[in-house]
Amino acid sequence: MKLYSGKIPTIAEEIVNKLVGEGSIETESREEVRLDLEAVLKEYLRRDRAVVEEAKNRMEHRKLGYSHLGRTKAEVAKDMGAPTQDDILPYLIGQVLNMLFHSNNVEEIYAEDRQLRIALTPIFKRHMDLDDELDREVRSKIKNLQEGTATFEIEYGRVMEQIRRKRGLTERN
Repeated sequence: MKLYSGKIPTIAEEIVNKLVGEGSIETESREEVRLDLEAVLKEYLRRDRAVVEEAKNRMEHRKLGYSHLGRTKAEVAKDMGAPTQDDILPYLIGQVLNMLFHSNNVEEIYAEDRQLRIALTPIFKRHMDLDDELDREVRSKIKNLQEGTATFEIEYGRVMEQIRRKRGLTERN
């Protein structure tokens, strides 16, 4: 699962609409709650980028190859108190609940934690479980190249970025 920066506004909007629509929360300003949610999700991405950068720095310092990134990233995440790959969804839901309970823009919360978690989970899963789908699409576009070659790797990265941009999964600078 991966949170894409381009999906943050959509996820935040869906969360607000769902929670307000089903009467789980009460707010006078949906827009402010949406902005609060976006801030929480953007902070997660900022921390994740910091973990990746630190992992790369450690790998460079230890003279490790790219194949060690996953293990090094997990080590850094643990050291920095950030979630590991398996803990991203529960972490994000916990952060969103924490924001809802502490936001000045949410007047009342009528649902229990468990109900809120059940409401939030499918929204996050729908927008974060895109990796397999993206991989299949990229591979279908470069099926004429032999996997494992440098040409394949370069073209895979180029086509993946193209598809992510086309789907609005990356922020435009």
